[in-house]
Amino acid sequence: MKIENTKAQMRKGVLEFCILSILQHGDAYTSEILSQLKDAKLLVVEGTVYPLLTRLKNAGLLGYRWEESTSGPPRKYYALTETGKLFLKELNTTWSELVEAVNLVTTNKPTEK
Repeated sequence: MKIENTKAQMRKGVLEFCILSILQHGDAYTSEILSQLKDAKLLVVEGTVYPLLTRLKNAGLLGYRWEESTSGPPRKYYALTETGKLFLKELNTTWSELVEAVNLVTTNKPTEK
């Protein structure tokens, strides 16, 4: 078993949560989202984020608008919908519970029987 595969799967598992979290701070276009994910070392290939954005949009969690750009073609800006905001709130709760549970398991020593 290769550790890199496991690490990649762990990152993939939280990408949707991270994308929604980025967008809670305001509208963003894809390259801004990619940049933040890359800075956090969560994403290395661009092709991963486009299907995720489409899936989140199709699920009603994201909306988008086109905006003209002075440096090229129009840009698609993504934003959280009201449903997306509620979904993110639930994910934040779940994330906190998951972190607490994992920390409990990985940092506590087994009790004597």
